[in-house]
Amino acid sequence: MPDRRNRPIGRRLQARAMRAANVPMRLMLARITGRRTGKVYRQPLSYVRQDGTLLTPGGGNWKLNLQNGRPVPIRLGGHDILARPELVVDIDEVERLLTAMAEENPSVTAFTGIPRGPDGRLDRDRLALAVQHGFNIVRWHLDQQPA
Repeated sequence: MPDRRNRPIGRRLQARAMRAANVPMRLMLARITGRRTGKVYRQPLSYVRQDGTLLTPGGGNWKLNLQNGRPVPIRLGGHDILARPELVVDIDEVERLLTAMAEENPSVTAFTGIPRGPDGRLDRDRLALAVQHGFNIVRWHLDQQPA
């Protein structure tokens, strides 16, 4: 394992800045099994913590392999644990959760492509279109808390 102190100063400063900037939006690594192939994929996912759960924007095809309540092994904070996904598709709840996520990390709306309207709220028409085309929020219920 390379000694971190031997990294160029620019790389060390960049790593320190990224750790500070990424406090609200963290990454976890989910081991998701393909529904047709049975192949295991390692999917890095951003998340925001809320009330003992993790919230992940559910864009992309990776979420098609999830089943409500079926445990998925995840790597979180250096620990392997199980989490049960809940696919949130109700537009009012998606809006509420996405707004809460954006309060923690404003770049969430840029990442999802759903802009805010003149009133500061998420553009409801764009959100409805996204949900209609498969966007959702995955609420991960942790079966065990990482140490």
